Amino acid sequence: MEGRTRLILFTFLPIMAMMYGTGKELMAQTHTSPVVKNIVLVHGGLVDGSGWKDVYKALKKDGYTVAIVQIPTISLADDVAVTKRAIATLSGPVILVGHSYGGVVITEAGNDPKVAGLVYVTAFAPDKGESAASLIKNAPQGAPVPPILPPQDGYLFLDKTKFPAAFAADVSPDVASFMADSQVPWGVEALSGAITQPAWRTKPSWYLVTTEDKMIPPDAQRAMSKRAGSIVVEVKSSHAVYVSHPQVVAHLIEQAATGALVAGQEKTPAGELAEK
Repeated sequence: MEGRTRLILFTFLPIMAMMYGTGKELMAQTHTSPVVKNIVLVHGGLVDGSGWKDVYKALKKDGYTVAIVQIPTISLADDVAVTKRAIATLSGPVILVGHSYGGVVITEAGNDPKVAGLVYVTAFAPDKGESAASLIKNAPQGAPVPPILPPQDGYLFLDKTKFPAAFAADVSPDVASFMADSQVPWGVEALSGAITQPAWRTKPSWYLVTTEDKMIPPDAQRAMSKRAGSIVVEVKSSHAVYVSHPQVVAHLIEQAATGALVAGQEKTPAGELAEK
């Protein structure tokens, strides 16, 4: 009997050791902590990454590692590639955040396996085959028309005199004026770049709707966030909410960082959260 017991033990010990090792590896892969500590911020068209400054400071103060991507906004493919390079520099899972056209970028770049969740800040959230251009074209009837000037050598700008009211109505006049005068050329090719695989179909997402937005109509924001199955927060703000309300933006990002790993296990391919 004793010999038989020893035989059983010797048979199962290697199996138990292998299971223990696999368990440790799985814990390491999920980092045991339910909070994602890496944040990647992607700006939109016409501006650069410096607008994230106060959001960055709030996240850093709370212990997050933050990378701000300076996308060239010349083509969607280039912008996605630059964003993926930023993701690659970080160790562990990532929350990917996009403002405005940056939402198109994170929708494509978010398919990177390191991305645990997406945060759309008054951003485009296209489906397969859609682009920022097609979403602008199909805006709700009666919505304000952004004061985009005719293309200049393949690049777009907003009318400087109308920029503050359209883009940054709740930002201080001097900052809004600076933003208008320091516009970054937005490539027509980037605007027309179509999504091949929307990451929000397989990754959990959060969406900040700005109710006073004159660039992306609030109803369009609500429709895109509903389609993506996003967790939605609304705030009374202009399109430049990341400048005028950085704490609100940072808070939503931190909500995503806290809930993404669990929510990701419940996300279905259809873009909805599975019923519990």
